[in-house]
Amino acid sequence: MGGFFATASKEDCVFDLFYGTDYHSHLGTRRAGMAVYDEKNGFDKAIHNIENAPFRTKFKKESNEMHGTLGIGCISDFEAQPILIRSHHGTFAVTTVGKINNADEIVDEIIKSKTHFFEMQNGEINQTELVAAIINQKDNIIDGIKYAQEIVDGSLSMLVLKPECIICARDKMGRTPVAIGKKDNGFCASFESFAYLNLGYTDYKELGPGEIAVMTADDVKTVIAPGKDMKICTFLWIYYGYPSSSYEGISVEKMRYNCGQALAKRDNVKPDIVAGVPDSGIAHAVGYSNESGIPFSRPFVKYTPTWPRSFMPTHQSKRDLIAKMKLIPIHDLIEGKSLLLIDDSIVRGTQLRETTEFLYASGAKEVHIRPACPPLLYGCKYLNFSRSTSEMELITRRVITELEGGMPDDETLKEYTNPDSEKYQNMVDKICETLHFTSLRYHRLDDMIEAVGIGADKLCTYCWNGEE
Repeated sequence: MGGFFATASKEDCVFDLFYGTDYHSHLGTRRAGMAVYDEKNGFDKAIHNIENAPFRTKFKKESNEMHGTLGIGCISDFEAQPILIRSHHGTFAVTTVGKINNADEIVDEIIKSKTHFFEMQNGEINQTELVAAIINQKDNIIDGIKYAQEIVDGSLSMLVLKPECIICARDKMGRTPVAIGKKDNGFCASFESFAYLNLGYTDYKELGPGEIAVMTADDVKTVIAPGKDMKICTFLWIYYGYPSSSYEGISVEKMRYNCGQALAKRDNVKPDIVAGVPDSGIAHAVGYSNESGIPFSRPFVKYTPTWPRSFMPTHQSKRDLIAKMKLIPIHDLIEGKSLLLIDDSIVRGTQLRETTEFLYASGAKEVHIRPACPPLLYGCKYLNFSRSTSEMELITRRVITELEGGMPDDETLKEYTNPDSEKYQNMVDKICETLHFTSLRYHRLDDMIEAVGIGADKLCTYCWNGEE
């Protein structure tokens, strides 16, 4: 995943840029960068590896030495960015959030014009470099951005820094957000809307799907109007979004309360306490507790002082191990208790199984599991979510393959998305048995959509039902 932040100010913007970008640290773990433009000194750029240290510590020097009135910053799970480009459009910096499924085809087409790309260590092309190359296929930069949005299969939101402005562009289907904030001396653009509130900005607007806007210290002008169709990622509310953020006017924290309430209304177990897997499961659990009247408790806490999320390695087995090491039990709240535990989702199942076993080993009598979203059956096609991994790593796909005696066809797989079908219940029962839960009940898709509070036609639910 990744997040970005931009500022256009009548004064030096680096303070706001530094802290606004840092507020996106929950969205990326590998690379981070900032690029600024100063009328006197031109462009300046810095990129650092943040796998073993938080953004703030890696960019402390730049926060004091960089200067400019225009700037963009990003935190990413993947490629190094922002990148600085010199082309027939002049010099510009660009940062992106999204996923390009047809990168190879686009690269092959562009290479015909006798250009070249730098390969990353894994042999792939830096996605942001590819986007810059697509932009450069057109005679002006706005047409280039629009062209990139049109030809990319997947999703693409971006910020482009030029000497005179910052161009903000949201994915054509609005799968990721771009929020604009305003204060007396300028404007900002941000993936997360909360990132600018403590910096003195107030909400100005959210870009619509496919909207392209030119931002200066004086104004934000739309140059490409938003489209009517939207498919914003529902998983932003369930897991990736920070609790204090909101998308399309819907609060992440409130949506999670709604999810927990809906889970409680359909449930019939009577545990001693309700708990959430920290951090994203906590609000869901509070909603469940408030609705059911069953006390909310914290039978374990996450140890974070020296284990920031940016420390998490990219290899999944190591991530699972460190995630387990960060959870510290509180035995007085576990021993002899029947627990109902809410997590945001079940992906591979490894981590939640180990959490459950650790609760049993700490004296728990029962562990009932209630994921805050439906079973994940399809790998995400639209965003680089590490949680939406290759489909055969999903616990649902492994169990379905076992139940069907082989890989199911699309029609059969579709039956497993229906919570009222026999196949769905068989899958849930098998997952419950495999992961050693006392009981398992997933959130229903219709309840989850209602918890968001906007039309189902505006939400992407592909990872749950395979519908585009």
